[in-house]
Amino acid sequence: MKRLIGLFGNKFFLVTVAFAAWLIFFDKNDLLSHYEYHQQLEKLKAERDFYQKETDKVTKDLDELSSNPQQLEKFAREKYLMKKDNEDVFLVVREKAVEE
Repeated sequence: MKRLIGLFGNKFFLVTVAFAAWLIFFDKNDLLSHYEYHQQLEKLKAERDFYQKETDKVTKDLDELSSNPQQLEKFAREKYLMKKDNEDVFLVVREKAVEE
């Protein structure tokens, strides 16, 4: 017990504990900030991966549309509702079923 009291009475020990507490809780780069930065970094990495996949997909579609005229025509008809001069286009809109 005397040894424990002597340890807490030692000025070097007290300064070390105070310094560690300052670094862990009160400093600009405390543990909570590091945890938040890590979470934000993981979120940004996931977004980066998502956007890279989307970019690859769009690049593939663009290459396909640039090289294949039939695919380009299909894309224009489906996405932008384009038609030839002698055609009529009818859109069928399905209403959502009403739940009772």
